[in-house]
Amino acid sequence: QVQLQESGPGLLKPSQTLSLICTISGGSIEMEDSSWVWIRQPPGKGLELIATITDRGSAYYSDSFKVRAAIARVTSKNQVTLQLSSVTPEDTAVYFCAGRKGYYICLDNVCSVSKSDFTWWGQGTQVTVAS
Repeated sequence: QVQLQESGPGLLKPSQTLSLICTISGGSIEMEDSSWVWIRQPPGKGLELIATITDRGSAYYSDSFKVRAAIARVTSKNQVTLQLSSVTPEDTAVYFCAGRKGYYICLDNVCSVSKSDFTWWGQGTQVTVAS
């Protein structure tokens, strides 16, 4: 049973860099043909894909995040990370990591997703940006 657990700072000030870690257990991030993603849900809004990293380590970004976001993996720890620079209050959201078999790549300006698009989900971590 694949399980995902996000960890993050909770509260940041504007202009800081958000760093999140997703630790995966019960399955490898190098599982053939798998995708691992970061998604967020701002208050009162839908799920929005930020970035994808594949089993081969290739990274893809929603166009609106490509300048500020960096997704990476630590294979020795079976972790997927996300850094989001220059945060503003508009980055306040619950951040989820998720995964699936099969690649899920979106390069659009806004990449809306649904729960059913991914097989495995973390519980989410609240991130609040406030001065």
